[in-house]
Amino acid sequence: MQVECVVPSRSQLGEGAVWDDRAQVLWWVDISAGLIHCYDPASGRNDTHEFGEPVGCLAVRDTGGLVLAAKSGFWFFDPATGTRQKLSDPEADRPQNRFNDGTTDMQGRFWAGSMKDGGDLERSGRFYRLDPDLAVTPWKDGIYTTNGLAFSPDGKTMYFSDSNPDERMIWACDYDTDTGTPGAPRVFFDTRAVAGRPDGGTVDSDGCYWQAGVSGWQIYRITPDGRLDRTIDMPVEKPSKPMFGGPDLDILYVTSLGAGLTDGTDQPEAGSLFAITGLGVRGVKQARFPG
Repeated sequence: MQVECVVPSRSQLGEGAVWDDRAQVLWWVDISAGLIHCYDPASGRNDTHEFGEPVGCLAVRDTGGLVLAAKSGFWFFDPATGTRQKLSDPEADRPQNRFNDGTTDMQGRFWAGSMKDGGDLERSGRFYRLDPDLAVTPWKDGIYTTNGLAFSPDGKTMYFSDSNPDERMIWACDYDTDTGTPGAPRVFFDTRAVAGRPDGGTVDSDGCYWQAGVSGWQIYRITPDGRLDRTIDMPVEKPSKPMFGGPDLDILYVTSLGAGLTDGTDQPEAGSLFAITGLGVRGVKQARFPG
């Protein structure tokens, strides 16, 4: 196994990694800087697009371009032309919030969660589902820091987490793939058992959940029955979002944070994008948003 820095960066809040299996590129964001990155492993090039406001997460559209959850709500964005289309702002009544983590379910519905943007922490976060017809459905209020959204390979289990130090829990829900409706959450993994708090997550083809252990210098693989299976040490304190990519989906890309680091720690690559190879497992193809 090898951990390699592939895009040296001082991203403040590197996050949101999504693999585009058609273009064979990795999309990722720097949330607070409002930057959307596109890393091409074949050339080593990392192109950057300025969106003009914080961008929490994104997904690739089936018809081309991206769907975003940004500070002001959901958007379509075409990086090739710079064209943007505002879809909706489900949190117009919560100006203190911004969107954070998100992903698509196996049918392509776009899920994203919000959180308070700075200041004292509050339970003002909420999850939302954006359907292909652009209808928005809220789900589960009262979260500090929405994170960890991922779906099992069969699409029937939904994972999510709260990164707050007082919570640091990962939950799982039964998921109705026909309606896009989660069932009652149950505790999946309590990250007090490990060094890092839960940040972004993804799954592999074995159904295991991979979690970035923010503030813990580690990545974790957790089995479907909630057992810690593997721990990978990282060269940065705050890994933030793992995502499988590459032609065979056997490379684990990991974003990281360059802000809020512990004083006196030596981590010159904090905020960079990393690639982990030699894991011996493969990921699951990310569904495209059909709308």
